[in-house]
Amino acid sequence: MKTIAISSIFVLFALVVGIAATAPTAFADHATASVSIAPGSSVPGCEETKECYIPYTVTIDPGGEVTWSNDDSAAHTVTSGTAKDGPDGNFDSSLFMAGTTFSVDTLDEEGTYPYFCMVHPWMTGEVIVEAAAEEHGGDEVMVTITDLATDDGIQVDLEFNQVHVNYEITATQNGNVVLQETGHAHTDMMGHHMIPVAASDDNPVDIQVVSLGIGLPDDEANWSGPIDEIVATKQVVPEFGTIAMMILGISIVSIIAVTAKTRVIPRL
Repeated sequence: MKTIAISSIFVLFALVVGIAATAPTAFADHATASVSIAPGSSVPGCEETKECYIPYTVTIDPGGEVTWSNDDSAAHTVTSGTAKDGPDGNFDSSLFMAGTTFSVDTLDEEGTYPYFCMVHPWMTGEVIVEAAAEEHGGDEVMVTITDLATDDGIQVDLEFNQVHVNYEITATQNGNVVLQETGHAHTDMMGHHMIPVAASDDNPVDIQVVSLGIGLPDDEANWSGPIDEIVATKQVVPEFGTIAMMILGISIVSIIAVTAKTRVIPRL
C-alpha cells in the first residue's frame, strides 16, 4: 500500500509539471486597481516625475474599482477634473486623512478620467476605463510558452492567439542576457527559439515575451494591439524538463510493477 501511495504521488507531481508547462499567460481583466498617494507629495516636486499618485495611470474595466491609499502624512483629495478647469463631477473624495483610503466603482463609460488634489494642485493622475478584449479575440495577445531541455539548451516554443504578432523574446540567466531575438509569427501563430544554456546548469532562466504590435512586418505604421508591452513571462530551470520526464517514466513503471504484483492486470 505504501508503494502504491508513493507511485500515486509521483504521477500527481508529473501531471502538475505538465499542466504548469503548458498553461497560457495573458493579460488579466482590469477589475480593480490601486493607487498610492506618495509620501512627501504635499511638497512640490513629485509632479516632475509623475509620482505624486503612484502609479500615475491606472486602467480598469467599465464599473471596475480604483482604490487610493493616503500614504502621505498630509490630508489630500482625489478629485476628477484638472486644476486648470476645476472638478468635472465624476468623482471626489473630499479631504481624507493619512492612513485612510478612498474608492470609486462608478466609472461605467470608457475614456480617460484625469484627477488632481484640490489642496495640492500639482498632484495629478488619470484613470483609463476600457473594456477588456474578449478571450482569443480583439487585439488581446495571449501567449503559451512551452519549454524542453535538450543537449543544445532549452527549446522554447511560443503559441499565439493572433496571426501576425510581431514580438521580441528575451531570456536572462544570472542577470546576463542569453537570448534576445525579434520575430514575426506568421499564419501558423507559432515561434520557435533555442536558448543556448548548458543542460547541467541548474540556474533558472527568465523568459520574457514583448508584443511589438499586430500586423504585417512591412506595415509597421499600422500595427495594432499591445505595442512594446510584456505579454508573457516564465521561469525555467534547464534540467527541469528532463527531470520531469524521468519522474513520469519512473511513475509509470512503478504503477505497472505494483498493479502486476497485486494481480490487477496480468504480469508483463
